[in-house]
Amino acid sequence: MDLETLLLPFRFAFMQNAFFISIMVAVPTALLSCFLVLKGWALMGDAVSHAVLPGIVLAYIFGIPLIIGAFAAGMTCALATGYLATNSRVKQDTVMGVVFSGMFGVGIVLYVSIETNAHLDHILFGKMLGVEPHELWTAGIISALVGGVLLLKWKDWLLHSFDPAQARASGLWVNALHYGLLAALSLTIVATLSAVGLILAIGLLIAPGAIAFLLVRKFSTMLWLSVLINMASMLLGVYLSFFLDSAPAPTIILIQTAIFVAAFVRRQVVTRRASRQRQQATPV
Repeated sequence: MDLETLLLPFRFAFMQNAFFISIMVAVPTALLSCFLVLKGWALMGDAVSHAVLPGIVLAYIFGIPLIIGAFAAGMTCALATGYLATNSRVKQDTVMGVVFSGMFGVGIVLYVSIETNAHLDHILFGKMLGVEPHELWTAGIISALVGGVLLLKWKDWLLHSFDPAQARASGLWVNALHYGLLAALSLTIVATLSAVGLILAIGLLIAPGAIAFLLVRKFSTMLWLSVLINMASMLLGVYLSFFLDSAPAPTIILIQTAIFVAAFVRRQVVTRRASRQRQQATPV
């Protein structure tokens, strides 16, 4: 394969837009994934990503920007989950499963009940190769806002993730941190709608942080490493999809899954090697 063929994807405007939006959404999704993995909120990302569907459909019906409907639905899901988990005997993961599946079902019912030219596949799986200029602007602004806030306050969210009681004793506004993280999650999912859609957004919100967690032990290193992993896998997935004639979003998720498996195997090897060395160093 010659150089001209290798550079062919960069000559098309739709591929350039796909690369641009990959770079944009890679930062906030990777940063958020670190906190979600650390806090054990992986299912929360899944819940919010599915729950924004009814908000999108209602926004379309009332003629308001889809971003407003998606954000409102995401926050409604997050708040409802927190309220039900606090005021019932049901565990939070069970509540999240009930809430997000219910809201997703409402979204499907609303969608099939209206006449529209919008394709549900684009909402569920994204349309990275058909990203429009205004969607690039939306993703860029949200990514810059969420990424900037997370980088500015990452130490506060780190303490809140490890020990909310200590965070409260230290004078931090725990409720603001809690709902601020939920708001950042909802906004980031809105930003990824055009890229990977609702269903595959959960991959970007878990895999980068999980991979970095297996590779390093320092949280600050975990943050920037997850961004590099996410950005590299997204760019590579878009690039390979051009030659494989596949959809970019599933290709990206497959690459991240492969990286996770490799990181997991590496961690197992390192752990067993360290265990053998300790056994050999222990006097009989």
